[in-house]
Amino acid sequence: MTTEDAPGAAPDRRPTLAMVAETAGVSAPTVSKVLNGRADVAPETRARVEQAVRELRYVPGARRAHPEERIVEIVFDDLLNSYASEIIDGAVTAGVAKGITVVPRRVGDDVRGDWARRVRGAGREGVIVVTSVLTHEQIAQFTRAGLSLVVIDAINPPRAEMASIGSTNFLGAVDATDHLLGLGHRRIAHLGGASSLMCSLARAHGFRAAMERAGVPVVEDLVVFRPFTFEAGVETALPWLRGAQRPTAVFAASDGLALGVLEAARQCGLRVPEDLSVVGFDDTYAAAMSAPPLTTVHQPLREMGARAVDTLLGIAAGDPLATYHIELATRLTVRSSTAPAPTA
Repeated sequence: MTTEDAPGAAPDRRPTLAMVAETAGVSAPTVSKVLNGRADVAPETRARVEQAVRELRYVPGARRAHPEERIVEIVFDDLLNSYASEIIDGAVTAGVAKGITVVPRRVGDDVRGDWARRVRGAGREGVIVVTSVLTHEQIAQFTRAGLSLVVIDAINPPRAEMASIGSTNFLGAVDATDHLLGLGHRRIAHLGGASSLMCSLARAHGFRAAMERAGVPVVEDLVVFRPFTFEAGVETALPWLRGAQRPTAVFAASDGLALGVLEAARQCGLRVPEDLSVVGFDDTYAAAMSAPPLTTVHQPLREMGARAVDTLLGIAAGDPLATYHIELATRLTVRSSTAPAPTA
């Protein structure tokens, strides 16, 4: 008798690997190891998994027979920005190559309660969480549900066993600041993202490290943390640029913030880069289209999205990970928004 023939069973309630994992009280990768005959599973754990398979009448490989059911969620606090768009593009492209549907979602009320149960009930392979708050209880829910979880740009230091994807934020900030210092700038402002984000703090630390190495004092009034938005860039830069001791350069920790600084300079009648140099971070498609085109730190956002999908699918399949924490290299992209410091 097949699963579909079992009394009372409905086709849309076919037992899944995640359901086996929850019943056995183990992770989805552990279930995959047992089903694939791997030896690195404790005997008592193997027995629990095999018992759950029998109870649920789980048919190994049944999900793979229906690739249209393979769905990954990628969750953001804000979908309407170029940063999210590029990560989604990379994730979707990787998903298409592997027969996986990637569904972008915005953080909503459904993640405040039993988020993992909804995800499992929807038949998802797992979830990629991007720069969003992830509580210890939510992580525990995913573990109990046997669902795979990957984090991009973690807000807090990720657990050792939780997969995360990021970039070399510290080194990228050092490169950006060194570029401005090399152009003769000394009164340099740093407009950081929210101080609750690990990536924001890493970029701020990189800025300070470069300034200290050059022997240039940091003007503390010119170091501010704000949300990664255009509006925050405008609001923060206006008082700086209208002051008597305005900076000659601004290193903004995102392209959105940097574009806001460009707008503030326009409102103040300042020319970029003749009067003010501006450097961003991300190198989104908007950076090359700004006026002037923005010098920025290239962050491999598409690759981050693709690597997150690959990592999540590997976890779901029970494949061993070479590392749980991946940092992709950044590089400085020099365009027309930076120039030597004004001499006057």
